[in-house]
Amino acid sequence: MKITTIKLLAIVVGGSLLAASCKKDDATPAATVYYQQQDQMARPAINTVFINAAAKDSFNTTIPSQQAAKFDYKFTNTLTAFGYVSNALGLGKAAFVGVLSTDVLSASTTGVTTFFDGTNVLTGRALADDVIDTELLLIFGGATGASNPPLTSDNISSNDKAFNTSFPYLASPW
Repeated sequence: MKITTIKLLAIVVGGSLLAASCKKDDATPAATVYYQQQDQMARPAINTVFINAAAKDSFNTTIPSQQAAKFDYKFTNTLTAFGYVSNALGLGKAAFVGVLSTDVLSASTTGVTTFFDGTNVLTGRALADDVIDTELLLIFGGATGASNPPLTSDNISSNDKAFNTSFPYLASPW
């Protein structure tokens, strides 16, 4: 089984776990049910790289609209440690940190839905989108995306099996 299949399965399983990761608060009266979010990962690998284990629970339970204010410094410090200078989005460091630290998956309802297709960036995510390569390119690729070639790809160019054209879209793992 190729690494791509493992990554894809991890994303699918992670999404399933995310959907089922709300924990019921049993201390509330039976008539009222509250749930507590346990994890979020709209953009795989971003909070894994930028948020250390000590802050992971806090990040995962912070509403996305408040994440930038609360965690920008962690993202800024990590980018600085990476020797970050610029990105292919043309955003300044502070604006780029704001994009990274707000863990939401944007989705275009009127245009192309893709994580990155060379023109459109972070407008959604299709199964075949190479999310990890896009994130590496944005962090290490510099202004044109061509800087640091060894750091801008995980060198897995495609899934080991074609995606199905109908639901459930994912190829069987074996």
